Amino acid sequence: MSKNTTKKPHDPSTLTVKGRDMRLRTIGFVVLAGLAIWFIAANTGSVTVRLWIPDVTLPLWIVLTVTLLVGIVLGLFIARRRARR
Repeated sequence: MSKNTTKKPHDPSTLTVKGRDMRLRTIGFVVLAGLAIWFIAANTGSVTVRLWIPDVTLPLWIVLTVTLLVGIVLGLFIARRRARR
């Protein structure tokens, strides 16, 4: 039997990987997440971060992880607001 492979004009871009259709957006997210994890794991030294008044010394991987999580939360918040419009 043949599959119905007609695409609608506004379907997301997909790529077939091991017989499964995957959205390019998903593949891009997985690649970027892997690079971010690798970058965080490679930077383990301690740094001093100035928080307005106090100076805090932390491992760099904690600073990078917190920065990544804050960026994800802000991105989701902005995407959610745009979807409501």
